Amino acid sequence: MADEFVKHGNGYQKLDENGNMVAEITYAPYGEDKVIANHTYVDPSLRGGGVAEKMLDHLVYEMKSEGKKIIPQCSYVVAMFEGKPEKYGDIAAEK
Repeated sequence: MADEFVKHGNGYQKLDENGNMVAEITYAPYGEDKVIANHTYVDPSLRGGGVAEKMLDHLVYEMKSEGKKIIPQCSYVVAMFEGKPEKYGDIAAEK
């Protein structure tokens, strides 16, 4: 999982073979033990292939390893947290 996405600031990116960013998920720190997932982007050429969910899963994995919860703010993360509570319920937080 770590090979597919690279850390970039407060987020993770997927790069194409030329090193161009083709997908990203970003977050903002919120207190000591939470982050706000505030942006998800996937290049149109990759949409529908599950890239956004894989990025979200990577963010979830990383935040769990740091002992942090995620406050969903971007519309994609909100939809995923609401639509798959069995998968994301244990990491979801509110402000």
